[in-house]
Amino acid sequence: MKASLRELAEAAGLLLEWENSDGEHCQLSEQAQRNLLEALGYSTSSKSAMEEGLQRLHAPRSPAEWPPLLTADCDTPIPLPSPLPPGTAFTLQLEQGGSKQGYLDDGGAVPSITEIGYHQLQVADTELTLAVAPHQCYSLSDASGEITPRLWGLAAQLYALRRPGDGGIGDTLALEQCVLHAAEQGADALAISPTHAMFSADPERYSPYSPSTRLLYNVLYSAAETLLGETSVHDAQARNGLQAELRRLEADDYLDWPEAARVKLSWLRYLYDDFMAREDDEAQTLHREMQAFRRAGGALLEDHCRFEALQRELGPGDWREWPEELRDPASPKLAHFAETRADEIGFHAFLQWITADGLSRAQRTARESGMAIGLIADLAVGADAGGSQTWSRPTDMLEGVSIGAPPDLFNAHGQDWGLAAFSPDGLKRSGFRSFIDMLRSAFAHAGGVRIDHILGLLRLWLIPRGAPPTEGGYLRYPLDDMLRLVALESWRHRGIVIGEDLGTVAPGFRERLTARGILGMQVLWFEQDEAHNFLAACDWNPHAMATSSTHDLPTVAGWWAGRDIEWRSRLGLLKETQSAESERLARRKERAKLAATLGLLGVKPTTETLEAADIPASQVLDACARHLAATPAPLLLLPVEDALGLEEQANLPNTVDEHPNWRRRWASDANDLLTSDEVRQRLAALTRARKSTSPGKPSRSALFGKSTHE
Repeated sequence: MKASLRELAEAAGLLLEWENSDGEHCQLSEQAQRNLLEALGYSTSSKSAMEEGLQRLHAPRSPAEWPPLLTADCDTPIPLPSPLPPGTAFTLQLEQGGSKQGYLDDGGAVPSITEIGYHQLQVADTELTLAVAPHQCYSLSDASGEITPRLWGLAAQLYALRRPGDGGIGDTLALEQCVLHAAEQGADALAISPTHAMFSADPERYSPYSPSTRLLYNVLYSAAETLLGETSVHDAQARNGLQAELRRLEADDYLDWPEAARVKLSWLRYLYDDFMAREDDEAQTLHREMQAFRRAGGALLEDHCRFEALQRELGPGDWREWPEELRDPASPKLAHFAETRADEIGFHAFLQWITADGLSRAQRTARESGMAIGLIADLAVGADAGGSQTWSRPTDMLEGVSIGAPPDLFNAHGQDWGLAAFSPDGLKRSGFRSFIDMLRSAFAHAGGVRIDHILGLLRLWLIPRGAPPTEGGYLRYPLDDMLRLVALESWRHRGIVIGEDLGTVAPGFRERLTARGILGMQVLWFEQDEAHNFLAACDWNPHAMATSSTHDLPTVAGWWAGRDIEWRSRLGLLKETQSAESERLARRKERAKLAATLGLLGVKPTTETLEAADIPASQVLDACARHLAATPAPLLLLPVEDALGLEEQANLPNTVDEHPNWRRRWASDANDLLTSDEVRQRLAALTRARKSTSPGKPSRSALFGKSTHE
């Protein structure tokens, strides 16, 4: 029984042994194996049940059992899922047009293919898609034409941006304004918080990292003025009669997501009705554009819009509690619902259209303003289990488990993020459709993508529903397939890729990312040696993006002032062995070490120089910017909070309502955000430091990438 349990667990993709963040050897207990297998749909109740599970997991035995899509590297022979005789004839229909005929080589593999793309392979009376990928992603060298790029950009929380008339939520027009001013300061990129679709009928759920679906966009970020004009928007708002409430929301320092969403969706509905009733030439042109957008979105878009309409009718909640006939997007009952609610479904398609158009305009503005990259989209690690992605494509997602993290130095009890994960088996059976759609959505209006918790492409820590994070375990994912698809979509969209590789990292994983041309992440607070001294700039990784902080960590000014300690102490988030006083004392020592590394003390910190670390935050901010600029990182992203010198961070992990997560708005309008003398001087110094190394000649891929990769 034990051997069968282990065999089933390994076949199902469970990782039975691993190293934790301290390098200690860990094993997955038999009980944890059983719990996870049951959650994954494999019974362990008897030997025969486990044997049945193993049968379901066997490798393909014939072409009839092959998956619909195989991935491969260009210029490399392609082995098939099950053996065929050498010399078997095949035909390859190339995505770019034309076809190739050939024969399997002596090893039974398809000979190497030079053209990247999604090609159709016909062999042994079977047809499947071959996704042939470049060996590396589109790179910063390709984007900039420099052999050794030294680019910089800003990182912004999109909702925090302001502009007159935004109704209390940062939007794509404010983003466009921010892009213009960042480009004027010399920035080549603007990384933004996730723009994934949320829940229109349930705006209480607003964490950008817990979306309804990662395949579409958050319509609350729309700025309809850019498509339909300010007059149309003002008329709709006037008919709505909520102008005073809009102005109140705009003036608030904190975003009231539920109220701002209610008000915005209310006047957008008036705008939609007005737009659909118009018959002038301009409106007819726009109607055709919207219909073209809707046709291009296909079932993916329609299913999400139907989900939104259903949730509005049935009320906020989990779709798994809906009437059974409405849980299946393909049911006759659902088709009847779509017919009778066509206008409501059309409204949600309209919202997706104006949002996608706004993001596209912002990226176009970025490139026209001289940015080498432009927007960098943020791709969340999972989706809300009760959202439209799990409803519309349930076989692509895992049910009964949630994504989290094992215990580590910062979280002794592990973490449960409450997010639904892709099913490795479901992805293969569907030809990776949802993974590809997700990448295309992220790249569509951006010059780069940051993949949150990219460690999940290799393994995810999954927790059975109702169990604590300590009873979770790692599930393996098809890393090579997913990295190839990332590289392929990266080149098709001419977008760079950044992988957030912070946490418990498997040995050799970062090297595999580097080999694929994916930038890792290095954060100031973590770049320390074994003695906990901050690293000199020259010792940073030349294959990773550099930043001072992230949305989950203290800002530079906040860390320097100890605001994070104040928050954790106030909310009872300190460990039993910690006190606010001990943390403040430790921080004073850390401040001295940082000041020494930044060259603000002139000597290594000693007891006598600790007091000398009481340096104005503005000097520390300037020094941090210079320090990051001096690293060999090919890209530096400075959070807007650290450009402005703000103390408060966007999100405080392990809190929900206790801290204003994802709600803080910046004081200045987007047009004025970067205009103060202090900020302009800080960014100008950063630009000078980054450009101090002369750019090299354009890389070969920059010169020849278009003809080679299209």
